[in-house]
Amino acid sequence: MSTSRTARPVTPAPATRHARTGLIQITVTGVLWGTTGVAVQLLRGSTGLSPVSIGFHRLAIAALVLLACTAGRLGAIVAALRAAPVPLLLTGVGLGLYQALYFAAVALAGVSVATVVSLGLAPVLAATWESLRARRIPDPLRLATLGTAVAGLALITGATADPTAAAPAPLLGLLAAAGSGLGYAVTTLISGHVSQRAAPMTLTTISTVVGALTLLPLALVAGVAVPVRPDTLALLLHLGVVTTAVAYALFYAGLRTTPGSVAAVLTLLEPLTAAALAVALLREPLPLPVIAGGVLLLTAVAATYLAPTRAGSP
Repeated sequence: MSTSRTARPVTPAPATRHARTGLIQITVTGVLWGTTGVAVQLLRGSTGLSPVSIGFHRLAIAALVLLACTAGRLGAIVAALRAAPVPLLLTGVGLGLYQALYFAAVALAGVSVATVVSLGLAPVLAATWESLRARRIPDPLRLATLGTAVAGLALITGATADPTAAAPAPLLGLLAAAGSGLGYAVTTLISGHVSQRAAPMTLTTISTVVGALTLLPLALVAGVAVPVRPDTLALLLHLGVVTTAVAYALFYAGLRTTPGSVAAVLTLLEPLTAAALAVALLREPLPLPVIAGGVLLLTAVAATYLAPTRAGSP
């Protein structure tokens, strides 16, 4: 005699739901960050602000907004600083410096190249650091993916060897983008550890305040005066509120349940978004070698992290 049993729907475990939430948060972050390069280009074209000055305004606006939102939780901010002062300060300084380098790369090499190189290089550097820290020689697949990434960067470099209106100094821009990628990789690794102990809003508030203070002396030398016009204010608010305060709060929240390597892959939505917007809105040229190099770079970065995840699965 057989008995029938009603199948019960399987509900995801809390850890699984939290992990999925983290993935969504970082995915949204990548899309929001992808609008940064175009906004910077438009702002520079209408105001003449230097990349450092734009970076300062972006972080300062975000810091003011976040301080207003966390006015009742200053005790938590002070407690976080006392618990981990060095990592928090390094996160803020790194945030300021790699953003300034990214904006310089945008001005010198164009939105597409600056974003693909800086965001694509960071996960490759992080993968190298993980291999060194584990004291293991990368397997052939890892070496192949890193080689593919280098080939992609070489294609991008070769395609931008001649100055254009959108890329007046491409080689300097590539150096700035590489420096930005290095800073982003280091800062992501540090903030990934800090996010386990500090709330996302607390971490975002501290990092933007420290980042703004880091860029302030350089911005004062370059000039911080901004013409008060609706379009200028709208671009600055977009950079400060949307691409910084909101985006970094989501990013740090996602890092609490998402490994830094996975986060680096998801934020590659930024260069894809930026490249599409640059072509659509700025009519920026996108030569075939740059497209091919970008595809190789993004493929290599994705394989760098996805393959070890599968290999290490039980």
